[in-house]
Amino acid sequence: MQTSQTSPPVRIVRYRRSRMEWLRAGLKKASWTTWLGLAVILLYAVLAIFAPLLAPYGEADVVSNEPFSVWSLAFPLGTDQLGRDVLSRLIYGARNSVGIAFVTTAIAFLLGGTLGILSAISPAWLDHLLSGLADTLMAIPQLIFALILLALFGSSIPSIILIIAVLNATQIFRLARSSARNVAAMEFIEVASLRGEGTAWVIVREILPNILPMLIAEFGLRFCFVFLTISALSFLGLGIQPPSADWGTMVRESATFISYGDITPLLPAAAIALLTISINFVVDWFLDIASGLRNDQ
Repeated sequence: MQTSQTSPPVRIVRYRRSRMEWLRAGLKKASWTTWLGLAVILLYAVLAIFAPLLAPYGEADVVSNEPFSVWSLAFPLGTDQLGRDVLSRLIYGARNSVGIAFVTTAIAFLLGGTLGILSAISPAWLDHLLSGLADTLMAIPQLIFALILLALFGSSIPSIILIIAVLNATQIFRLARSSARNVAAMEFIEVASLRGEGTAWVIVREILPNILPMLIAEFGLRFCFVFLTISALSFLGLGIQPPSADWGTMVRESATFISYGDITPLLPAAAIALLTISINFVVDWFLDIASGLRNDQ
């Protein structure tokens, strides 16, 4: 007697998209403002990395005996009060202003994000201690506190980076702590703990992937705040010091010439504004696709 065998039903298995596929899908639906923001950010990155190759002159080279010379073929954007080429200073300013702001933001996220996640899963006494310290620093106006600390420790680049990073780490700490606490209360975290997984494994494999999109979006916004803070400090004379090129310092050095119809001070100010707006365009797009509002269901 021959028995008939029936094949099992075919199961359709859906695989989760990788992060690269997720970003590609989001880019296909990106608006023109998103593409504009990405193009501007890429342009600034190229200027910062290849500044010595792209700048016509050196960062602090005095190339003209005539200060504040008019725009010409030799000096496309004129010269400053010492006879240095403004175009070259703008290009090197991208390296200094953007580069220092990026390093500062990265340190702030490493410090604030790590302490925030640890505080969320730590015993109550340690959580209260870290939260109280962060609240104390947040209660002091950031710019005034930065001015006091820079006056005490000097306006060197390491001092600027560390002071601004610590002050901004407090907001990142609060965001990371609240986000991590929401994730830590979920059942799969308890299952991982009962399974015997260590704290480091739970943080890296369970908590961090679930709050990473929010932290990445906050990184872009926090970079704008850090960038504007450093530019404001330079404008006040306590930021990046000469002869290093910095957009905030360039605005301060030539601000009085606006009244004479010279738009040179507006160039570094426009560079600051353009980067800030472009980053906000990209952050808005990233939040849309991270929340699923513009992603395939």
